[in-house]
Parts: sequence; structure tokens; C-alpha cells
Amino acid sequence: MEPSELEHSTTLAASGAPSQVSPLRRRDFLALATAGAAAASPRAALAAESSPFPKGFLWGAATAAHQVEGNNINSDLWVLEHLKPTIFAEPSGDACDHYHRYADDIKMLAGLGFNTYRFSIEWARIEPEQGFFSNAELDHYRRVLAACHENKVQPMVTLSHFTVPRWFAALGGWESDGSADLFARYAERAAKHLGDLVSYATTFNEPNVPMLIAWMNFDMPAGPMLERAAHAIGSDRFGSFFLGNHEKLRDHMIAAHHRGLASMKSGPGKYPVGVNIAISDDQAAGPDSGRDRKREEVYGPWLKAASASDFVGVQTYTRARVGKSKDLPPEPGVELTQVGWEFWPEALGETIRYAAAQAKVPVYVTENGIATEDDSRRVEYIRRALAAVQKCLADKIDVRGYIHWTLMDNFEWMSGFRPKFGLMAVNRSTQERLPRPSARFLGDIARRNGV
Repeated sequence: MEPSELEHSTTLAASGAPSQVSPLRRRDFLALATAGAAAASPRAALAAESSPFPKGFLWGAATAAHQVEGNNINSDLWVLEHLKPTIFAEPSGDACDHYHRYADDIKMLAGLGFNTYRFSIEWARIEPEQGFFSNAELDHYRRVLAACHENKVQPMVTLSHFTVPRWFAALGGWESDGSADLFARYAERAAKHLGDLVSYATTFNEPNVPMLIAWMNFDMPAGPMLERAAHAIGSDRFGSFFLGNHEKLRDHMIAAHHRGLASMKSGPGKYPVGVNIAISDDQAAGPDSGRDRKREEVYGPWLKAASASDFVGVQTYTRARVGKSKDLPPEPGVELTQVGWEFWPEALGETIRYAAAQAKVPVYVTENGIATEDDSRRVEYIRRALAAVQKCLADKIDVRGYIHWTLMDNFEWMSGFRPKFGLMAVNRSTQERLPRPSARFLGDIARRNGV
């Protein structure tokens, strides 16, 4: 998730306005239909401008526990979702019931041709009360890891994907001075129980989002919501990743990253550990653009943290036109996705180059995708994004994997279930999964490790 989604969805939730989808016009379809053989065949177009990917390249899809598992009742976001009023369009509920259906989902992922599954384990399940660790829940995630290996899929585990236990929120969340210690203890326990089955790991998913929200000067209704949330759990405070003090969050989470990395390295198992960073392709707009300042404040501290890690996960969806003190609205006439972002797949190449130059460690694309009802646009987005990746590889940039967001349509935070990011559609009444053509397109590339 990018912060622009947060802004877009919060506005919708507050106003009750319908989603603003920018469909392709009829002439766009005619242009695609007459653009020649390469445009008519995405695989042929990619082949025309690329070469095979490196041996051992990771191909996968990603999910997050709260967005797909369902009934994450001990988490902070479950509390926020059920407040009235709330910034969430709807509660997560059963989500995709991935908690019970993981084995079939992983088997389907492998059958499509992917060799990697990035998912998060849920701290709120593993430590539902402070100091109590559930062996039953740890065993559950051990079975998820085992299912990956049974299907010849490498698991990439994220320890914290936005959510935390509600007891942690009651202590002040990431703004609490003891937050890094508590995270390190959780990381150590998880590593001890699961580490021998982990192939890759990351501490946090997009921990720089609060800095980005603050830089964008976006006005969140933090005070009233936090007061209601604290009251709901019988506490005098409620710390929130999305609504907290961005400087305290940054400092404590960076400390937690380093502590968590060391905990995961304590064994068992030996696997690389990194951190996933939300990065837009920032483009200076005007002579007095604040792009460099934005980069320094929003990405700089976390790219420095990544430089002391084994790799950096790049998570990119679109570009940002950066004015003097904030990001500018989408450029008129540019195709928009369901969440109001510009259709700009080439952004990925620019962010890979930027992250690699700053962190000087291997790069994995740990999220990249598009929210759209038109799957032909997802195919085109993937095609062009991968062309950008291969240009980076041609320039000797150490890119080692591409993990698409997301495996299946899911609960997209404040936007609810409306945005369709999935390679697979999900029937929310029956929980049936239906792979889209984009899943087969990307899976075929993964199987061939090229086109």
C-alpha cells in the first residue's frame, strides 16, 4: 500500500463518495487493437526488448496476514475498523479466509509457475497478550512454511505488515520507548520456532509510510480516533502506525529493525534479512521542487537502515510529481487506477536504481502492481514494469527478484475490498479463487525465467 491510497480512501470513507475509476476510452482499445503484433502479444513485446532473467531469480506474489487471513481480532486495526465513525470503508471480517485455505492457495501459486511466496506472520496472533506466546499459532505458521516447501516455493516472511497486537497499541505502539525491546522479543521467539523453514525475511513492510504521510501534509483525524480506540480497549492511550507521531515512529522502528534483524540471525536457519520500503518515482515539478528534501526525509533513514541489512525490498506502484512542498495531483489526461494513482509502470525501474545506489545492497522487488477491474491493463502494467527491471539488470544493477502485489483480491486497508490488485479474483460469498489472465501471463514468465 502507498500513502496516496490512504489519502484517497480516507476521503471516500469520510464523504461516502463512489470510487473514481478511470476506464479506458474506446479509442484506447482501438489503439491497442491496431498497434501491431508486439502490442497484441504482451509476451512478444517483452521478448523484443529483453533477455532472460538471471539464474535463481525469485518470482512470486505477496500477501499480508491482516488483508487475507480474516478475523484478526486481537490486532489494533480490528479495533480501528469497528469504531464509529472510522476511516475504514468497511471491516476486514473473514477477509479471504487464507488462514484456513493457505494450503490450496500456495498450491495454486506454485501451479501458476511461481517459486516464491511473500507473506506476513501476525504478531497479534502469536502474542495475543503481552508475554504470552501461542505455540498453536506458531505451529500454524510453521505449517504455512512447510506448505511452501512441499510445493517447491521459497517463503519470504515479513514480521510486521502494519498491524500490531492491541495490547501493544495500549502501551503507545511504536511511539513507546520500550517498543523496540518488545519487537525484538517477538522476532526472537518467531525465529526460534520458524527460522529453519524460512528462506528470506523482512522485519517491516513500508515503515516509512508515516513519514510520507507527514511530508504530504495530509490531515488525518488522529486525535478523535485514537481517543475512541483507547476507550474501546479500556486504555488511556492507543498508538497507531498510521496516526502517530512520525518522528517517534521512525526512530523507534529503525531501532526495532536492527534489533529484530539480530534476533532473526540468532537462529536456527540462515537466511537473508532486509526491510521493505515504499518508494515512488519522484519527479521534480518546477524549478523549486522539494524532491530532494522529500527523498532525504522519507526514504533516507530507511535506506540507511537497509544498507546495514542483507537486502532492500523495493515497493513501487507509480510516480509522484513533487512540487515545492508536497506531491502534486495526477497530471491531467494520464490514465488512473482504481485508487487514483497514475498508470506508470516505468516507475519501478527508477526506484530500483535509486534504492540500489543509496543502500548498496541487493534489491528485491517485494511489491509492484495495479488496482484495476480491467485485467488487460494489469498485463500491460506487468509487461512494462518487467521491461524496466530488465533494463536495470542490463546496467548491472543487482536485482534478484520480482514479487507482485498481490496474489488475490483482498482487504486493501482503508479502501476495503473495492480495489482489485489480485492476480486471482476472489468470490467473497464462496471464497472461490479464480486466476486471471495476468496470473497466467506472469506465471508463464516465471516458469521460463524469461519469455
